Amino acid sequence: MSPDTATAQHGERLQELVRVRIRDAGGWLPFSQFMELALYAPGLGYYSAGSVKLGAAGDFVTAPEVSDLFSACVARQCAEVLAVTGGDILEFGAGTGRMAATVLRELESHAAVPERYRILEVSADLRERQRASLQTLPAVLRARVEWLDRLPGKPMRGVMLANEVLDALPFERVVVRDGAVRALGVSLDDSGAFVASERSADPALASQAARWIASLPHTLPHGYVTELSPRMPAWIRSASDCLERGVALLFDYGLPAAHLYHPQRTQGTLRCHFRHTAHDDPFVNVGLQDITAWVDFTSVAHAAVSARLEVLGFTTQAAFLLGTGIESLLADADVDLRTRIARSGEAQRLLLPGQMGEAFKAIALTRGYDRALAGFSVRDLRDSL
Repeated sequence: MSPDTATAQHGERLQELVRVRIRDAGGWLPFSQFMELALYAPGLGYYSAGSVKLGAAGDFVTAPEVSDLFSACVARQCAEVLAVTGGDILEFGAGTGRMAATVLRELESHAAVPERYRILEVSADLRERQRASLQTLPAVLRARVEWLDRLPGKPMRGVMLANEVLDALPFERVVVRDGAVRALGVSLDDSGAFVASERSADPALASQAARWIASLPHTLPHGYVTELSPRMPAWIRSASDCLERGVALLFDYGLPAAHLYHPQRTQGTLRCHFRHTAHDDPFVNVGLQDITAWVDFTSVAHAAVSARLEVLGFTTQAAFLLGTGIESLLADADVDLRTRIARSGEAQRLLLPGQMGEAFKAIALTRGYDRALAGFSVRDLRDSL
């Protein structure tokens, strides 16, 4: 599906900005810088402009948009933690605000409302959508919600939530040549179109790539293309610095490193989303489409340990939802038949292996919290990391 005229013109303004940056940089940009401009350039990038991203009218659907069952289960896990730690919930990148609203309602029903529900949102447009969503809450719950421009200066107790945040961190694309790694950045062809272009990796990326290759149980073939996330460890470290006691729950699609970087996955996992169509070309609809890649959860675990956090659980989305009681939510006798049927269909999408159940994972990073977590009681995959 092609964008309408006004949308295409908006995209062209962003694309011209990227072209200028490429020329100013000598004709080549690292992919992470291209991605950061495409997604986050002020007023122009995908997450900075005003188009609808999530839901049926947008480009993709996240688990909280599929069904409130997901967020209700997340709330149950939060209630379990807050009963021990007290304190706040901090959500990174709250999307439309639907998960925040459902979590707060569910926590109220369990008499486990946090002291504050804080949202760290970089997109001014999404922040306004979140405000509108949360206006439906009772005043007593709305009073607990506040938005942050940056991480809190004082370490918190409680729960951190991040749903599909890590996959959107700007990453580098690399290509393996004769056992070494070269950076796969972005240049312009003679017509001004964006094209992939190789260069020698800078020392920091080369060092990370060398460690990554050495850690794999297999050899990668010549020409193997994939993605690395140099910014992810810093993100984990920043979150760790803000957590005095509690649990960080991260949800995303991804795999342990040995499976993610399989020799047969020769073109990586980069995916773009535009009007509910997924493809692997980041150079079309620049500024109008999402750009992501699957998360390397082994690297997440290593970064967490380096940041003095404990990995208390790693599992599939399906196992997390089963552990936190999605079946009891489906069995709720107080809903009518139509709602019951709708919930059953939503649950299948959340749980089935061919839908979201296996591709999406949950990982729990903790400090000062050593109790078992219900969401990881059905299936614990930490040994795969």
